[in-house]
Amino acid sequence: MDARMPGTRSPVVAGAFYEADPDALRRQIERCFLRAPGPGRLPQVDPGGPRALLGLVAPHAGYVYSGYAAAHAYLRLAADGPVDLAVLLAPNHHGMGADDAVWTEGSWETPLGRVTVAADVARAILDAAPDAREDALAHLHDHAIEVQLPFLQYLYGEALSIVPIAMKRYELEASVALGEATAAAAAGRSAVVIASSDFSHYETAERARRQDESALEAIEALDPGELFRRVLGLGITTCGCGPVAAMLAAARRLGATAGQTLAYTTSGDITGDLSQVVGYAAVAVTR
Repeated sequence: MDARMPGTRSPVVAGAFYEADPDALRRQIERCFLRAPGPGRLPQVDPGGPRALLGLVAPHAGYVYSGYAAAHAYLRLAADGPVDLAVLLAPNHHGMGADDAVWTEGSWETPLGRVTVAADVARAILDAAPDAREDALAHLHDHAIEVQLPFLQYLYGEALSIVPIAMKRYELEASVALGEATAAAAAGRSAVVIASSDFSHYETAERARRQDESALEAIEALDPGELFRRVLGLGITTCGCGPVAAMLAAARRLGATAGQTLAYTTSGDITGDLSQVVGYAAVAVTR
């Protein structure tokens, strides 16, 4: 299989990570907003919002587990006002394709329709980021970007374009370089950079929270280097350390000054099993 771009990237986890029927999917998204541990209200895109939000961290597990934390992130995005571009940075769970794999053209499809890829922004990132490559293979079977799209479509419909980037090799310098290239490519656009990441995996709820709070402190401080040090030093099984670091670098270059954790949940909040949980967080990065 080669890395050429298909015209459309079809969904691969519809019916598994989220509902495959469009109406059922909308209802599922609304439950994530309305029910605890979600935010308790539906989002309204504020046409006069301040557009201070530059970056988000949102989780990417099945909606029944992580959709509630994700809803906090997307509620905040809606309140901030309309965006026309989302750059989506995510881990490569399958290990296929390029280190920093950029989907450069066409569209991505979910049960809620298609989202157009911003080819001009994608090409600008390719030109500026040393390790970025045009590559579809990394994306074909991965869920981490796909699960963000129905939330974005619920908010903005077709009035949004995306640049999907899957990261396989996490190194601080490379992550920062990708983030800064992203910022340069997105400058002048009403854009948000979204890092798709879950946090601790298969720890007790107590240990997961303790470890994840340490990582979240570094994210709130907008410090990619400290995030790497804490994740590596404490052995935190955060799957999206590189994407989060790249998002922080992009947001800082675009003028970010503050980070805020909006929500933290675990799979144990849903299952009741606190012996082996996965941690989920929503974080906003603003100017």
